[in-house]
Amino acid sequence: MHENAAENSITLCRSCDLAIRKRALPSGVRALCPRCSTALYDTPYCSVNGMLALCITALVFYFPANFLPVLEIHFLGSIRTTTVFQGAFAVFDQGYWLVGLAVLTAAVVGPGLLLLSILAQILIVKWGLNSVFWRKSLKQLLKFHGALSQLSMLEIYVISFLVSSFQLSDFSDIYFGMGTFCFTMLFLVTLFLQREYHLEHMWTLLEGHC
Repeated sequence: MHENAAENSITLCRSCDLAIRKRALPSGVRALCPRCSTALYDTPYCSVNGMLALCITALVFYFPANFLPVLEIHFLGSIRTTTVFQGAFAVFDQGYWLVGLAVLTAAVVGPGLLLLSILAQILIVKWGLNSVFWRKSLKQLLKFHGALSQLSMLEIYVISFLVSSFQLSDFSDIYFGMGTFCFTMLFLVTLFLQREYHLEHMWTLLEGHC
């Protein structure tokens, strides 16, 4: 048993601080504290096949979301379009290297690495890859999952679309492109995927491979 998984198998009740060992629950069932009946945890994660479907869907939206125009600006007869990828490099060109790097990481690199990491985890588990190499690979992916989750900030970019369109609408015509739809769908699917993904559950699946 992995050391981190063993530590995470014990939870404390938020109300009475009773230490309780976690157990696997059927779908839709919630565990209650035996002392005070406070809700402890449930099973928010869906099946491996369900997470695989969400992950593939997010990857389908990933590339058009980053490389198709998200905004089309009509101003004094001039039409300009921009993509998420171009927006990040435009910040670089203006000399704001740190901001450009943050935008590129949070909107492009971080989400892509997160989706690829989850996809690799799911495929290793689904295909029952039990060799030493695949077990170590899965362990490393689980260790770095928290950091990748922190790097992905799609919601900030979605909000920036809305703020920018509101500010520019006073003196120009703003049209949302297909990239906007794809980026919004990428955000929503990734949000559902992260809600259904449960790190402790994945550690438990890793133990089953050992």
